Amino acid sequence: MIKTVIIEDEKPASRKLERMLSEFPEIEVVAKIESVEEGIQWFSENEHPQLIFSDIVLGDGLSFDIFEKVPSKGFIIYTTAFDQYTLKAFKLNSIDYLLKPILDEDLGGAIEKFKSFLPSDNSVSSQEIKQLIKKDKTTLSRILVKIGYNLKIVQTHEVSCFFSENKIVYLQTQERTYPSDFTLDELEDVLDEKKFFRANRQFIINSDYIKNIHTSPNYKVELEFQPEEEITVSRDRVKDFKDWLVS
Repeated sequence: MIKTVIIEDEKPASRKLERMLSEFPEIEVVAKIESVEEGIQWFSENEHPQLIFSDIVLGDGLSFDIFEKVPSKGFIIYTTAFDQYTLKAFKLNSIDYLLKPILDEDLGGAIEKFKSFLPSDNSVSSQEIKQLIKKDKTTLSRILVKIGYNLKIVQTHEVSCFFSENKIVYLQTQERTYPSDFTLDELEDVLDEKKFFRANRQFIINSDYIKNIHTSPNYKVELEFQPEEEITVSRDRVKDFKDWLVS
């Protein structure tokens, strides 16, 4: 039997997923967890399961917090309404990422994928998981940001640029600037490359918000709703920038 834990703070969603998993005779749900606090306690006191189905946004935080405090050797399949955490999810031993509402065929595919990573010794290399990320790359379409104790969804097409300042990455919209949980390197991997370009080490810009481009002495870009007057494209990125503009 495949020992399995469900992490989900919405009881109807938890019950539905458990019913769906009951269609797989090899799956045994051994626990259902509803919060970060409960998850940390459970994983600290119990033998870790082979497979975990986990929502990301819980009532008292993100489920990532559980596994950052109590690392799990089990595989994680994230089940969530938000698509912004794909990259971070795969860094925490995730092998799949299902957007709600979960479809039967998607769930079945995720379980089959889990089985494919189980050789006779039940081990898997980090390199295999990294290869899976490349195959299943998801383009980020919206980002969840925190405003005090509140959460807000920002569509990526509303963002004029992402920029790094004092080791924090911010996103700029017409409304305001928001901090994010990403690094610029992570964003570069998951943003739509036709819309977003890494201008330099500090900025990723959105083509929809370019107002002016000054070509001398270096390429300098002026954006709408930006934190600075001009953004300079790195010298070694100028050719790529020109190609990107007409792609």
